[in-house]
Amino acid sequence: MFIEMKEQLEALNAVSINFGEGGMFIVNIILAFVMFGVALGIKVQTFKDVFLRPKSVILGILLQWIALPAVTFLIALALNPFITPMIALGMILVASCPGGNISNFISSLSKGNTELSVSMTAVTTAFAPVITPLNFFFWGNLYRQIVAIKGDIPFLVIPFMPMLQQILLLLGVPIALGLIFARYFPNATKKITKPAQVLSILLFIGMVTVSFSQNFQIFLDNIFYVFFIVLLHNACALGTGYVGGLLAKVPVVDRRSLTIETGIQNSGLGLILLFNPAIFPPEVWHGHYGGMLFIAAWWGIWHIVSGLSIAFLFRRTPVSK
Repeated sequence: MFIEMKEQLEALNAVSINFGEGGMFIVNIILAFVMFGVALGIKVQTFKDVFLRPKSVILGILLQWIALPAVTFLIALALNPFITPMIALGMILVASCPGGNISNFISSLSKGNTELSVSMTAVTTAFAPVITPLNFFFWGNLYRQIVAIKGDIPFLVIPFMPMLQQILLLLGVPIALGLIFARYFPNATKKITKPAQVLSILLFIGMVTVSFSQNFQIFLDNIFYVFFIVLLHNACALGTGYVGGLLAKVPVVDRRSLTIETGIQNSGLGLILLFNPAIFPPEVWHGHYGGMLFIAAWWGIWHIVSGLSIAFLFRRTPVSK
């Protein structure tokens, strides 16, 4: 089964998506709009609160910035005999992304500490232009170097400066504009925040659907293996947040939010980065990084299912226990 699994996953690597200059411009606009919508929900007071009640927030940031990528790296090494390098790098890319903004809703549904969830999302999103490329560069290169010893991976250049430059432009500018808009136009912000977030999600879903429509059969042929990998990875991410909170002896409500925040990643960001030829040039990556695309795309679907499932379990458990 596992030998067949690796052979099947190799088929995903042949998938590449090329939007062209016009299409890529639209993709970048969608990403900018998505991040602008996320930034509208971030208040300057949130960053001040981090210093007033630092323990759980700092713990959550460390879990997301250090623990999750490290755990993902170890999972990728453990699964190396059964998965392709591109699948592994897709997992590392997802783990390098900031928390997803839907985590705030799921944290509230879990009867967790919503303020903690919002703070974590705000901080990880604000620093994503630097932390995401840094983590992917470090853990991706470490994985590549170890696996290359076994001759299982072609020569690849894990991007840092191209990714840093592009993310600063694609994320940094809209996030800054969103923060400024929310600061100086609070009434307008209240009116447009929810519609903007809903519209951004719909635009993103539409973009992903169009992107993968021509490769849908390949996805169906490999859904079992992709499902298993993302299931395992996401379960470990949720477990990392929960165990981290348990070991640090934070309140139960905080532990719930730490679990959700560490397990809900903005994999859509990773997917859009993969679409960008300035970050992942086809000539450098041999045009074969479809495994990364499918991992990021399926994670974006599955973490909503797993997050809502965890929320259901948390709601049935009294906070006092």
